[in-house]
Amino acid sequence: MQFHQLQYFVAVAETRHFTRAAELMHVAQPSLSQQIKALERELGADLFLRARGNITLTDAGEALLPLARRILADTDTARQEVQELVQLRRGRVRLGATPSLCTGLLPDVLRAFHDSYPGIRLLIEEGGSHDLVRELARGALDLALVVLPLPTPSPALTTVEVLREDLVVVSSPEAPAPGGGRRTVRIADLEGERLVMFRHGYDLRELTVAACRAEGFEPDFAVEGGEMDAVLGFVRAGLGVAVVPRMIATRSGRGLRVTPLARPGLHRTIALAHRSDVAPPRAARELQRMLLDR
Repeated sequence: MQFHQLQYFVAVAETRHFTRAAELMHVAQPSLSQQIKALERELGADLFLRARGNITLTDAGEALLPLARRILADTDTARQEVQELVQLRRGRVRLGATPSLCTGLLPDVLRAFHDSYPGIRLLIEEGGSHDLVRELARGALDLALVVLPLPTPSPALTTVEVLREDLVVVSSPEAPAPGGGRRTVRIADLEGERLVMFRHGYDLRELTVAACRAEGFEPDFAVEGGEMDAVLGFVRAGLGVAVVPRMIATRSGRGLRVTPLARPGLHRTIALAHRSDVAPPRAARELQRMLLDR
């Protein structure tokens, strides 16, 4: 099995067209087809069902595709690692993070990293923990900041706790204060309040809904489906209240009333994750150190 054969295979799988795949790989179409056939002989199975105008993967092709993508991603990471200079003058770091962490935790750390290593490109991908874990597993990210516990435990990932963050209730100063204006609010006090709720797949949504159900009630949504900036904007407009990380509330406090949750409150644990079977590139390891030492 040759590396370029896997490249050709992935190109055909993604374009579903041999000619377009050949153009993408800058090779002649007959040469690409011959290499795919050689790969099929090596594996002892057809990878594609070939019909005029319709190229589909066989079961063997479906099984090979994620493995081939991971091999290519790992090779790309190895190439980047070798090409980096000892002084970290150039390279890249692919970092995933939930949207709230991109707003709250990352700006100061990334600014310090960029000041120390201006030649390193920072590629940031926002997503929920479930999506970020999947991207890590397939080699598309070097590091990811995720919320623990992970949606699906993954023995292939190594996680290191970065921080444990309190959640607070935010509301519009022009609206009645939640909990009757007390200095702290219990989760039970949110029964009857209209909540501004994040989209499905957002870690804070699952945490808030689970906490309400543990108190014996279903939360009442005034509006749902937003990302962090949208949720805060809807709260400022008086549409309802929201449960958000304290760091976000502190940074975005203008136009918001911030009320702590009564003990034991709600918390979330943030961890830095990377694949266990592949060491992060040197630049990623340096960013990891800065996040843990912040």
